[in-house]
Amino acid sequence: MSDPDRKSGDTRVAGSAVEEACAVADAVLYEGYLLYPYRRSSGKNRVRWQFGVLAPRAWAEAQGPVAPSVSGSVESWQQQTEVLLRACPGAVVRVRVRHLQTQHRAVERRDEQGTYTPVDSLEAAGAVHLSFDEAVPRETDLVVPLDELLDGKREFAFGAPGGQQTEPLPDGVGRLVRRRRPLEARATLTAERLPGPGGLHRLRVRIENTGRSTPPETRREEALRDALIATHTFIGGEGLAFFSSIDPPEEVAAQVRDCRNLHTFPVLAGAEGSDDLVLSSPIILPDHPQVAPESPGDLHDAAEIDEILTLRTLLLTDDEKREARATDPRAARIVDRVETMPPEVLARLHGAIRSLAPSGSAESAPPDRLRAESTGADALDGRAGAVPDLEEAS
Repeated sequence: MSDPDRKSGDTRVAGSAVEEACAVADAVLYEGYLLYPYRRSSGKNRVRWQFGVLAPRAWAEAQGPVAPSVSGSVESWQQQTEVLLRACPGAVVRVRVRHLQTQHRAVERRDEQGTYTPVDSLEAAGAVHLSFDEAVPRETDLVVPLDELLDGKREFAFGAPGGQQTEPLPDGVGRLVRRRRPLEARATLTAERLPGPGGLHRLRVRIENTGRSTPPETRREEALRDALIATHTFIGGEGLAFFSSIDPPEEVAAQVRDCRNLHTFPVLAGAEGSDDLVLSSPIILPDHPQVAPESPGDLHDAAEIDEILTLRTLLLTDDEKREARATDPRAARIVDRVETMPPEVLARLHGAIRSLAPSGSAESAPPDRLRAESTGADALDGRAGAVPDLEEAS
Protein backbone atom coordinates (compact mmCIF):
# COMPACT_ATOMS: atom_id res chain seq x y z
CA MET A 1 0.00 0.00 0.00
CA SER A 2 1.16 3.49 -0.75
CA ASP A 3 0.60 6.61 1.29
CA PRO A 4 -2.92 7.99 0.66
CA ASP A 5 -1.69 11.51 1.51
CA ARG A 6 0.49 11.66 -1.59
CA LYS A 7 -0.62 14.23 -4.15
CA SER A 8 0.31 12.00 -7.08
CA GLY A 9 -2.16 9.41 -5.85
CA ASP A 10 -5.20 11.57 -6.46
CA THR A 11 -7.54 9.80 -8.87
CA ARG A 12 -10.46 11.61 -10.39
CA VAL A 13 -12.90 9.26 -12.04
CA ALA A 14 -12.88 11.50 -15.09
CA GLY A 15 -9.09 11.65 -15.10
CA SER A 16 -6.27 9.91 -16.89
CA ALA A 17 -6.09 6.86 -14.61
CA VAL A 18 -9.61 5.86 -15.60
CA GLU A 19 -9.03 6.66 -19.25
CA GLU A 20 -6.09 4.24 -19.30
CA ALA A 21 -8.25 1.55 -17.70
CA CYS A 22 -11.22 2.22 -19.99
CA ALA A 23 -9.88 -0.11 -22.67
CA VAL A 24 -10.29 -2.97 -20.20
CA ALA A 25 -13.66 -1.66 -19.05
CA ASP A 26 -14.86 -1.41 -22.65
CA ALA A 27 -13.87 -5.04 -23.18
CA VAL A 28 -16.07 -5.87 -20.17
CA LEU A 29 -18.85 -3.64 -21.49
CA TYR A 30 -18.98 -5.39 -24.85
CA GLU A 31 -17.97 -8.92 -23.83
CA GLY A 32 -20.39 -11.26 -25.59
CA TYR A 33 -22.11 -8.34 -27.35
CA LEU A 34 -21.80 -10.30 -30.61
CA LEU A 35 -19.96 -13.58 -31.01
CA TYR A 36 -18.28 -15.10 -34.05
CA PRO A 37 -19.48 -15.44 -36.79
CA TYR A 38 -21.08 -12.07 -35.92
CA ARG A 39 -24.28 -12.86 -37.83
CA ARG A 40 -27.78 -12.36 -36.52
CA SER A 41 -28.75 -15.83 -37.76
CA SER A 42 -26.05 -17.55 -35.68
CA GLY A 43 -27.36 -19.50 -32.70
CA LYS A 44 -24.72 -17.85 -30.52
CA ASN A 45 -26.30 -14.46 -31.11
CA ARG A 46 -29.90 -15.37 -30.38
CA VAL A 47 -29.45 -15.31 -26.60
CA ARG A 48 -27.44 -12.22 -25.74
CA TRP A 49 -26.51 -10.02 -22.78
CA GLN A 50 -24.98 -12.55 -20.39
CA PHE A 51 -22.99 -10.42 -17.91
CA GLY A 52 -23.85 -7.71 -15.42
CA VAL A 53 -27.58 -7.76 -16.14
CA LEU A 54 -29.61 -5.69 -13.65
CA ALA A 55 -33.27 -6.21 -14.54
CA PRO A 56 -36.36 -4.77 -12.84
CA ARG A 57 -36.78 -6.43 -9.45
CA ALA A 58 -40.25 -7.94 -9.93
CA TRP A 59 -39.19 -9.61 -13.16
CA ALA A 60 -35.82 -10.82 -11.85
CA GLU A 61 -37.32 -12.38 -8.71
CA ALA A 62 -40.05 -14.09 -10.76
CA GLN A 63 -37.36 -16.00 -12.68
CA GLY A 64 -36.32 -17.86 -9.53
CA PRO A 65 -33.74 -17.47 -6.76
CA VAL A 66 -30.24 -16.28 -7.64
CA ALA A 67 -27.29 -17.48 -5.58
CA PRO A 68 -25.67 -14.62 -3.62
CA SER A 69 -22.22 -14.99 -5.16
CA VAL A 70 -19.71 -12.80 -6.99
CA SER A 71 -20.77 -14.35 -10.30
CA GLY A 72 -21.95 -11.70 -12.74
CA SER A 73 -23.39 -14.16 -15.27
CA VAL A 74 -26.81 -14.01 -13.62
CA GLU A 75 -29.88 -11.84 -14.05
CA SER A 76 -30.48 -10.00 -10.81
CA TRP A 77 -31.87 -6.61 -9.86
CA GLN A 78 -28.91 -5.59 -7.71
CA GLN A 79 -25.13 -5.51 -7.63
CA GLN A 80 -22.92 -4.74 -4.63
CA THR A 81 -19.23 -3.88 -4.30
CA GLU A 82 -17.34 -3.68 -1.00
CA VAL A 83 -13.70 -2.66 -0.85
CA LEU A 84 -11.20 -2.00 1.92
CA LEU A 85 -9.29 1.25 1.74
CA ARG A 86 -7.06 3.58 3.69
CA ALA A 87 -8.09 7.23 3.73
CA CYS A 88 -6.57 10.49 4.82
CA PRO A 89 -8.58 13.41 6.27
CA GLY A 90 -10.74 15.17 3.70
CA ALA A 91 -10.85 12.19 1.33
CA VAL A 92 -13.34 12.29 -1.55
CA VAL A 93 -14.98 9.25 -3.16
CA ARG A 94 -15.65 9.25 -6.89
CA VAL A 95 -17.69 6.51 -8.57
CA ARG A 96 -18.45 6.01 -12.23
CA VAL A 97 -21.27 3.58 -13.07
CA ARG A 98 -21.13 2.24 -16.63
CA HIS A 99 -23.62 0.03 -18.48
CA LEU A 100 -25.34 -0.56 -21.78
CA GLN A 101 -28.90 0.39 -22.65
CA THR A 102 -30.46 -1.77 -25.33
CA GLN A 103 -32.30 -0.24 -28.25
CA HIS A 104 -34.32 -2.04 -30.89
CA ARG A 105 -33.54 -1.24 -34.52
CA ALA A 106 -36.63 -1.88 -36.62
CA VAL A 107 -36.53 -1.94 -40.42
CA GLU A 108 -39.64 -0.51 -42.10
CA ARG A 109 -40.52 -0.68 -45.81
CA ARG A 110 -42.26 2.26 -47.47
CA ASP A 111 -44.99 1.51 -50.00
CA GLU A 112 -46.28 3.65 -52.85
CA GLN A 113 -48.81 5.35 -50.57
CA GLY A 114 -46.05 6.39 -48.15
CA THR A 115 -47.08 3.90 -45.47
CA TYR A 116 -44.33 2.22 -43.46
CA THR A 117 -44.54 -1.48 -42.60
CA PRO A 118 -42.14 -3.33 -40.25
CA VAL A 119 -40.10 -6.00 -42.06
CA ASP A 120 -37.33 -8.37 -41.04
CA SER A 121 -34.87 -7.14 -43.68
CA LEU A 122 -34.66 -4.69 -46.53
CA GLU A 123 -32.09 -3.94 -49.24
CA ALA A 124 -31.30 -0.35 -50.15
CA ALA A 125 -28.57 0.87 -52.50
CA GLY A 126 -26.91 -2.53 -52.47
CA ALA A 127 -26.76 -2.80 -48.67
CA VAL A 128 -28.86 -5.12 -46.53
CA HIS A 129 -30.53 -3.78 -43.38
CA LEU A 130 -31.77 -6.13 -40.64
CA SER A 131 -34.00 -5.64 -37.62
CA PHE A 132 -31.87 -6.24 -34.52
CA ASP A 133 -31.16 -5.13 -30.95
CA GLU A 134 -28.30 -2.66 -30.54
CA ALA A 135 -26.91 -1.05 -27.39
CA VAL A 136 -25.99 2.45 -26.26
CA PRO A 137 -23.19 2.94 -23.69
CA ARG A 138 -24.15 4.97 -20.61
CA GLU A 139 -22.19 6.25 -17.64
CA THR A 140 -22.96 8.25 -14.50
CA ASP A 141 -20.43 10.01 -12.24
CA LEU A 142 -20.99 10.32 -8.48
CA VAL A 143 -18.88 12.43 -6.11
CA VAL A 144 -19.21 12.55 -2.31
CA PRO A 145 -16.82 13.34 0.57
CA LEU A 146 -15.97 10.24 2.58
CA ASP A 147 -16.98 11.97 5.83
CA GLU A 148 -20.54 12.31 4.53
CA LEU A 149 -20.72 8.56 3.94
CA LEU A 150 -19.54 7.93 7.50
CA ASP A 151 -22.49 9.98 8.74
CA GLY A 152 -24.98 7.91 6.76
CA LYS A 153 -25.71 6.41 3.37
CA ARG A 154 -26.10 8.56 0.28
CA GLU A 155 -28.53 7.59 -2.46
CA PHE A 156 -28.30 8.78 -6.06
CA ALA A 157 -31.07 8.23 -8.58
CA PHE A 158 -29.82 7.79 -12.13
CA GLY A 159 -30.84 6.11 -15.35
CA ALA A 160 -31.10 6.68 -19.07
CA PRO A 161 -33.82 8.34 -21.12
CA GLY A 162 -36.01 6.54 -23.57
CA GLY A 163 -36.32 7.81 -27.09
CA GLN A 164 -36.81 7.19 -30.77
CA GLN A 165 -34.69 8.13 -33.78
CA THR A 166 -35.57 7.64 -37.43
CA GLU A 167 -33.01 7.18 -40.21
CA PRO A 168 -34.23 7.25 -43.83
CA LEU A 169 -32.80 4.66 -46.20
CA PRO A 170 -31.52 5.52 -49.70
CA ASP A 171 -33.94 5.85 -52.62
CA GLY A 172 -36.90 6.25 -50.28
CA VAL A 173 -37.40 2.49 -49.93
CA GLY A 174 -37.85 2.63 -46.18
CA ARG A 175 -36.35 3.67 -42.87
CA LEU A 176 -34.69 2.46 -39.70
CA VAL A 177 -36.45 3.24 -36.43
CA ARG A 178 -34.43 2.93 -33.21
CA ARG A 179 -36.43 2.80 -29.98
CA ARG A 180 -35.20 2.80 -26.37
CA ARG A 181 -37.17 2.47 -23.18
CA PRO A 182 -36.23 4.62 -20.17
CA LEU A 183 -34.12 3.05 -17.42
CA GLU A 184 -34.45 3.81 -13.71
CA ALA A 185 -31.75 2.92 -11.21
CA ARG A 186 -30.28 3.87 -7.85
CA ALA A 187 -26.75 3.92 -6.49
CA THR A 188 -26.31 3.75 -2.71
CA LEU A 189 -22.93 4.58 -1.17
CA THR A 190 -22.03 3.82 2.44
CA ALA A 191 -18.79 3.68 4.40
CA GLU A 192 -17.64 2.62 7.85
CA ARG A 193 -14.49 3.35 9.80
CA LEU A 194 -12.84 0.16 11.04
CA PRO A 195 -11.19 -0.25 14.46
CA GLY A 196 -7.48 0.29 14.84
CA PRO A 197 -4.95 2.78 13.51
CA GLY A 198 -4.15 3.56 9.92
CA GLY A 199 -7.39 5.10 8.62
CA LEU A 200 -8.95 1.81 7.48
CA HIS A 201 -12.44 2.04 5.99
CA ARG A 202 -14.86 -0.26 4.20
CA LEU A 203 -16.71 1.30 1.28
CA ARG A 204 -19.89 -0.15 -0.21
CA VAL A 205 -21.37 0.73 -3.60
CA ARG A 206 -24.76 -0.80 -4.31
CA ILE A 207 -26.47 -0.52 -7.71
CA GLU A 208 -30.15 -1.39 -8.12
CA ASN A 209 -32.61 -1.38 -11.00
CA THR A 210 -35.64 0.47 -9.63
CA GLY A 211 -37.86 0.18 -12.70
CA ARG A 212 -41.43 -0.97 -12.00
CA SER A 213 -42.98 -1.17 -15.46
CA THR A 214 -41.98 -4.74 -16.40
CA PRO A 215 -44.54 -7.45 -15.53
CA PRO A 216 -43.07 -10.68 -14.09
CA GLU A 217 -44.39 -12.73 -17.04
CA THR A 218 -42.56 -10.62 -19.64
CA ARG A 219 -40.36 -12.54 -22.08
CA ARG A 220 -36.62 -12.19 -21.44
CA GLU A 221 -36.00 -10.42 -24.74
CA GLU A 222 -38.51 -7.72 -23.79
CA ALA A 223 -37.51 -7.49 -20.12
CA LEU A 224 -33.89 -6.80 -21.00
CA ARG A 225 -34.99 -3.60 -22.72
CA ASP A 226 -35.70 -2.33 -19.20
CA ALA A 227 -32.38 -3.60 -17.81
CA LEU A 228 -28.91 -2.23 -17.23
CA ILE A 229 -26.55 -4.48 -19.21
CA ALA A 230 -22.86 -5.24 -18.50
CA THR A 231 -23.03 -3.07 -15.38
CA HIS A 232 -19.68 -2.25 -13.79
CA THR A 233 -18.16 0.53 -11.70
CA PHE A 234 -14.96 2.48 -11.31
CA ILE A 235 -14.15 3.61 -7.77
CA GLY A 236 -11.47 6.20 -7.12
CA GLY A 237 -11.11 9.57 -5.50
CA GLU A 238 -8.70 11.82 -3.67
CA GLY A 239 -6.84 10.73 -0.56
CA LEU A 240 -7.76 7.06 -0.98
CA ALA A 241 -5.58 3.96 -1.30
CA PHE A 242 -7.30 0.63 -1.95
CA PHE A 243 -6.28 -2.86 -0.87
CA SER A 244 -6.36 -5.79 -3.28
CA SER A 245 -9.35 -8.08 -2.84
CA ILE A 246 -7.35 -10.94 -4.39
CA ASP A 247 -4.01 -10.71 -2.62
CA PRO A 248 -4.28 -8.35 0.36
CA PRO A 249 -1.45 -7.80 2.85
CA GLU A 250 -1.60 -10.28 5.71
CA GLU A 251 -2.35 -7.58 8.29
CA VAL A 252 -5.67 -6.69 6.59
CA ALA A 253 -6.60 -10.07 5.10
CA ALA A 254 -9.36 -10.65 7.66
CA GLN A 255 -10.99 -7.29 6.91
CA VAL A 256 -10.85 -7.98 3.18
CA ARG A 257 -12.50 -11.37 3.69
CA ASP A 258 -15.35 -9.62 5.48
CA CYS A 259 -16.16 -7.61 2.34
CA ARG A 260 -19.32 -8.84 0.63
CA ASN A 261 -19.50 -8.58 -3.14
CA LEU A 262 -22.65 -9.51 -5.01
CA HIS A 263 -22.67 -10.30 -8.75
CA THR A 264 -19.48 -8.31 -9.25
CA PHE A 265 -15.88 -8.40 -8.03
CA PRO A 266 -13.47 -5.48 -7.44
CA VAL A 267 -9.85 -5.51 -8.62
CA LEU A 268 -7.13 -2.89 -8.60
CA ALA A 269 -7.04 -1.07 -11.94
CA GLY A 270 -4.52 1.13 -13.69
CA ALA A 271 -0.78 0.67 -13.89
CA GLU A 272 0.90 -2.26 -12.15
CA GLY A 273 1.66 -1.33 -8.53
CA SER A 274 -0.93 1.45 -8.30
CA ASP A 275 -3.65 1.34 -5.66
CA ASP A 276 -5.76 4.44 -6.29
CA LEU A 277 -8.38 2.97 -8.63
CA VAL A 278 -10.73 -0.02 -8.52
CA LEU A 279 -12.69 -1.65 -11.34
CA SER A 280 -15.63 -3.71 -10.09
CA SER A 281 -16.63 -6.06 -12.90
CA PRO A 282 -19.24 -8.80 -13.44
CA ILE A 283 -16.43 -10.75 -15.13
CA ILE A 284 -13.73 -11.83 -12.69
CA LEU A 285 -10.42 -10.21 -13.58
CA PRO A 286 -6.94 -10.15 -12.05
CA ASP A 287 -5.54 -7.04 -10.41
CA HIS A 288 -4.29 -4.49 -12.95
CA PRO A 289 -5.86 -6.19 -16.00
CA GLN A 290 -4.62 -5.04 -19.37
CA VAL A 291 -5.64 -5.43 -22.96
CA ALA A 292 -2.97 -7.48 -24.74
CA PRO A 293 -0.81 -5.06 -26.75
CA GLU A 294 -0.92 -7.40 -29.76
CA SER A 295 -4.72 -7.15 -29.99
CA PRO A 296 -5.69 -4.79 -32.86
CA GLY A 297 -9.26 -4.34 -31.64
CA ASP A 298 -12.13 -5.82 -29.66
CA LEU A 299 -13.62 -9.06 -31.00
CA HIS A 300 -16.18 -9.29 -28.14
CA ASP A 301 -15.04 -12.75 -27.01
CA ALA A 302 -12.15 -12.70 -24.53
CA ALA A 303 -12.49 -16.45 -23.98
CA GLU A 304 -11.12 -16.99 -27.48
CA ILE A 305 -7.73 -16.14 -28.98
CA ASP A 306 -7.63 -13.15 -31.31
CA GLU A 307 -5.58 -15.00 -33.93
CA ILE A 308 -8.13 -17.81 -34.20
CA LEU A 309 -11.10 -15.43 -34.35
CA THR A 310 -9.34 -13.28 -36.94
CA LEU A 311 -8.53 -16.23 -39.18
CA ARG A 312 -12.06 -17.60 -38.85
CA THR A 313 -13.52 -14.22 -39.74
CA LEU A 314 -11.29 -14.03 -42.81
CA LEU A 315 -12.69 -17.40 -43.93
CA LEU A 316 -16.32 -16.29 -43.82
CA THR A 317 -18.03 -16.40 -47.20
CA ASP A 318 -19.00 -13.16 -48.93
CA ASP A 319 -22.66 -13.78 -48.04
CA GLU A 320 -21.76 -14.38 -44.38
CA LYS A 321 -19.70 -11.19 -44.26
CA ARG A 322 -22.57 -9.30 -45.86
CA GLU A 323 -24.96 -10.53 -43.17
CA ALA A 324 -22.46 -9.71 -40.41
CA ARG A 325 -22.13 -6.16 -41.70
CA ALA A 326 -25.91 -5.85 -41.80
CA THR A 327 -26.30 -7.23 -38.28
CA ASP A 328 -24.58 -4.44 -36.35
CA PRO A 329 -22.14 -1.56 -36.98
CA ARG A 330 -19.66 -3.09 -34.51
CA ALA A 331 -19.74 -6.36 -36.45
CA ALA A 332 -19.19 -4.43 -39.68
CA ARG A 333 -16.12 -2.76 -38.19
CA ILE A 334 -14.71 -6.14 -37.13
CA VAL A 335 -15.11 -7.59 -40.64
CA ASP A 336 -13.63 -4.48 -42.24
CA ARG A 337 -10.68 -4.45 -39.83
CA VAL A 338 -9.91 -8.12 -40.41
CA GLU A 339 -10.11 -7.79 -44.20
CA THR A 340 -7.70 -4.85 -44.24
CA MET A 341 -5.30 -6.12 -41.56
CA PRO A 342 -1.65 -5.87 -42.67
CA PRO A 343 0.34 -9.14 -42.58
CA GLU A 344 2.67 -7.82 -39.88
CA VAL A 345 -0.28 -7.12 -37.56
CA LEU A 346 -1.65 -10.61 -38.14
CA ALA A 347 1.80 -12.05 -37.42
CA ARG A 348 1.87 -10.29 -34.04
CA LEU A 349 -1.29 -12.17 -33.04
CA HIS A 350 0.53 -15.51 -33.28
CA GLY A 351 1.73 -15.33 -29.67
CA ALA A 352 3.80 -13.57 -27.07
CA ILE A 353 6.14 -14.81 -24.35
CA ARG A 354 5.15 -13.05 -21.14
CA SER A 355 7.93 -14.42 -18.90
CA LEU A 356 10.82 -16.87 -18.82
CA ALA A 357 10.71 -17.76 -15.13
CA PRO A 358 12.33 -21.14 -14.27
CA SER A 359 9.96 -23.84 -13.05
CA GLY A 360 12.30 -26.19 -11.15
CA SER A 361 15.11 -28.55 -12.04
CA ALA A 362 15.20 -30.37 -15.36
CA GLU A 363 15.51 -33.70 -13.57
CA SER A 364 12.31 -33.38 -11.57
CA ALA A 365 10.03 -31.29 -13.75
CA PRO A 366 7.81 -32.85 -16.44
CA PRO A 367 8.83 -31.84 -19.99
CA ASP A 368 5.76 -29.67 -20.53
CA ARG A 369 6.59 -27.60 -17.46
CA LEU A 370 9.97 -26.62 -18.92
CA ARG A 371 8.56 -24.62 -21.80
CA ALA A 372 8.29 -20.85 -21.58
CA GLU A 373 4.66 -19.90 -21.19
CA SER A 374 3.30 -18.62 -24.50
CA THR A 375 -0.15 -17.14 -24.89
CA GLY A 376 -2.19 -15.79 -27.74
CA ALA A 377 -3.30 -12.18 -27.84
CA ASP A 378 -6.48 -12.48 -25.83
CA ALA A 379 -8.58 -9.36 -25.55
CA LEU A 380 -8.15 -9.43 -21.76
CA ASP A 381 -4.63 -10.72 -21.20
CA GLY A 382 -4.53 -13.25 -18.38
CA ARG A 383 -8.04 -12.78 -17.05
CA ALA A 384 -9.50 -16.27 -17.34
CA GLY A 385 -9.33 -18.35 -14.18
CA ALA A 386 -7.59 -15.62 -12.24
CA VAL A 387 -9.69 -16.16 -9.11
CA PRO A 388 -10.91 -19.78 -9.06
CA ASP A 389 -12.06 -19.87 -5.43
CA LEU A 390 -14.25 -16.81 -5.03
CA GLU A 391 -17.67 -18.37 -5.62
CA GLU A 392 -18.58 -18.09 -1.94
CA ALA A 393 -21.85 -16.73 -0.68
CA SER A 394 -21.50 -13.05 -0.02
